[in-house]
Amino acid sequence: MHKGRLEAFSDGVIAIIITIMVLELKIPHTDTLSALLPMTPIFLSYILSFVNVAIYWNNHHHLMQAAQKVNGPILWANMILLFALSLFPFATAWMGENHFSSTPVAFYGMALIFAATAYTLLVKALIVYHGENSVLATAIGSDTKGKVSLLLYAVSIPLAFFLPSFSCLLYAAVAIMWLVPDKRIEKVLH
Repeated sequence: MHKGRLEAFSDGVIAIIITIMVLELKIPHTDTLSALLPMTPIFLSYILSFVNVAIYWNNHHHLMQAAQKVNGPILWANMILLFALSLFPFATAWMGENHFSSTPVAFYGMALIFAATAYTLLVKALIVYHGENSVLATAIGSDTKGKVSLLLYAVSIPLAFFLPSFSCLLYAAVAIMWLVPDKRIEKVLH
């Protein structure tokens, strides 16, 4: 089956996720810059989540560029990824509203590891369908960056109960690691 509908649906869901996150930013009732100060944790959590969602959108786009077609397991793997990403607005708001306290930070990490695992499942489903010698399989290789990301998330979740700020730094470190454009698929396609 053609991949176009999967791409269009995914783009729409991701756009809605970003919209929901920005709607959680409440407008202050005064016109002074000091009115923004209490919103700092909320805004920081929004920035982190926006960057993460943007990273997923970019990487999803690259995956679909390398894919020729999709099948049922790929559609379901994609739906699991979208479900995981749909938890970001809640996790983001909870973490920001509670000033990065332990339980919300740990929950945010669970949303991150769920999304990373779902993305990994989508990659694997695409590789199974397209074959171990496909452009996608060649481009992904051993996926060291993906494995390191999962490991850092796994470490960060229990750490959040002792050092939530350090967990947030690890979440940001993973995002920064992925901000550097992942050229694996582009290199193989061009």
